[in-house]
Amino acid sequence: MGQFSEEDERILSYLRESVSAGERYFRAKNIAERVGLTAKQVGARLPRLAEESDDVDIEKWGRARSTTWRVTPQ
Repeated sequence: MGQFSEEDERILSYLRESVSAGERYFRAKNIAERVGLTAKQVGARLPRLAEESDDVDIEKWGRARSTTWRVTPQ
């Protein structure tokens, strides 16, 4: 795992917990509400986290009103 900022760690921690509880699909605005960031901040970080995270797979899944991200354990 690379060196992540405190905000990145909050996002990853939330995703790890949610995935272990069975969730798979997320929107940046919902993640942002849970970790205390804006949807724009989360959306800007997710593509980089998708490349650098070793414990969850983050994949851009769909785009309707906003992008949906599919997250699965590695």
